[in-house]
Parts: sequence; C-alpha cells; structure tokens
Amino acid sequence: MTALEFSYTIDRLSGSLKPFALRLTRDMEDANDLMQETILKAFSNREKYAEGTNLKAWMYTIMKNTFITNYQRMLRKNTFIDSTNNLHYINSTSSTIENSAYGKFAMKDIKKAIDKLNDAYKVPFMMHFKGYKYHEIAENLNIPIGTVKNRIHIARKELKSKLKNYAYSF
Repeated sequence: MTALEFSYTIDRLSGSLKPFALRLTRDMEDANDLMQETILKAFSNREKYAEGTNLKAWMYTIMKNTFITNYQRMLRKNTFIDSTNNLHYINSTSSTIENSAYGKFAMKDIKKAIDKLNDAYKVPFMMHFKGYKYHEIAENLNIPIGTVKNRIHIARKELKSKLKNYAYSF
C-alpha cells in the first residue's frame, strides 16, 4: 500500500475512530488530541502494518494503547513518594480538601429560586424532584399528565434562567 493510499484509508477511518476516542476520554478536546496522536503514530509506523490485515482494528488498538499510556503517565505525574520510614506511594489527589462554601452559596440560591416559583409549577416540580412519576403527580394533583409535564418543563426553564450564573460552574 502506498503512502497516499494509506493516508486516504486512515482519513476514511477517522470518522469511526472519533466516537471511540470520545468514549475513552469523555472530553471533546482530549478526544481530538487522542485522534491526532493516533493518526500520527499510525503514519510514523505504517511500515509495521501488515497489508491484508484489518487496518481499522489496528487503528483502534493504537488508540486504546495510546490512551492507556497517557492515562498511566498522568497517574504517575500525580503520585509522590512519602519520605517517612515505611516509604509508601501516595496518590496526591486523595488528600485534596474541597472548600464547600461555594456549594452552600449555590444551594441557597437554588432554594430561593425554587421558592419564588408559582405554586402551580413548584408543586409538580418538587414532587418530580422527590421521585414521583408523572402519572403519580397527575393523580395526586388531579390534573392531566400533559399538564404535569408542561408545568415541570416551565419550572425547569424558569430555574435555568434564574440560575444562569451557575451554568458552567458544576
């Protein structure tokens, strides 16, 4: 297979590799980086590809191995050595202490926003939040199920607009 044919085939396969990269990384930017690194490795090692074998499987294997290597590298970077007498390896992220003040402020704002909702929307919304199914809410409030769904939707929409400051913070 010539370099041009190899390039064309890999370009065609990249569409099916993208969802796999996204599943591994769970982040679009990391998935793009993984795709780029996989394609680069495939090009630089194309002489190792045995013609007649499954190129798609070869590419998936390169991607999986690249992801595992990067993940292990990241873990090693976040690990430090305890210099006490018994010399244990400790992962530094396990001792992280989170400041919960931000979460408390957010919860206060969320409760205020819910309290400001009209009762017609607040009651079905809170029942749904507590785990009631749509049909149970409809029976309890003696209203049609479509009305229940509509009121919950409106409550979510109002809360979303009132709490837009928190849209990207969680």
